[in-house]
Amino acid sequence: MKKNQQRLLFALVLILTVLSGLQTAEAQQRKRVIQLSGVILGEDSVSGIPGVHIYVPKAGRGTTSNSVGFFSMPVLVGDEIVISSIGFQHRYFTVPENAPEYQTIIVSLVQDTTMLPEVVVVPFPTEEIFKQAVLAMNLPADDARIDKRNFNDELLALMLKTTPMDGYQNQRYYLNQWASSTSDKFQPVTNPFLNPFNWVKFFNSLKKDKKKK
Repeated sequence: MKKNQQRLLFALVLILTVLSGLQTAEAQQRKRVIQLSGVILGEDSVSGIPGVHIYVPKAGRGTTSNSVGFFSMPVLVGDEIVISSIGFQHRYFTVPENAPEYQTIIVSLVQDTTMLPEVVVVPFPTEEIFKQAVLAMNLPADDARIDKRNFNDELLALMLKTTPMDGYQNQRYYLNQWASSTSDKFQPVTNPFLNPFNWVKFFNSLKKDKKKK
């Protein structure tokens, strides 16, 4: 008798589960299909943002915006849509119950700015060890904390010859070359080898070198 009751109870539970599942599926089928279209814009941009993901997590479907930020995809009434892109905050949109068959939206994404803490890179594991290493060096410096050996004439001359030009010097050199080419544009080009004064300077320099030897 108990076994029959258990079987009857199990059959009732199974029937109720199947009926509820059918009702849920029927309710989902009754949901209207909406063609959702839109444009993804930035905060300060007039043109759209390409490559933005428009995704329905529960349904596992989605699309991406094209080169001008436009997208279009079929959705169901009540779908929760996630709009995301790298460098921007996520936006969420729920398709309303009274949505028209063709709905167009404009989504503005806000940049996601993350301030990272300052990082100081030193060749020592701790600041205390760094201070001990600096104190142990015993650098010879005057009252202004400048080592006078750095003002050696030969060292400064070597640094002047070997140090490459920086951005400012490159700019000045280019402007000087451009000014010279502009001024010499309408003048005859002379050959320095045909100038007799250059030859006199050359021979005088050779004589000086022989006298030094």
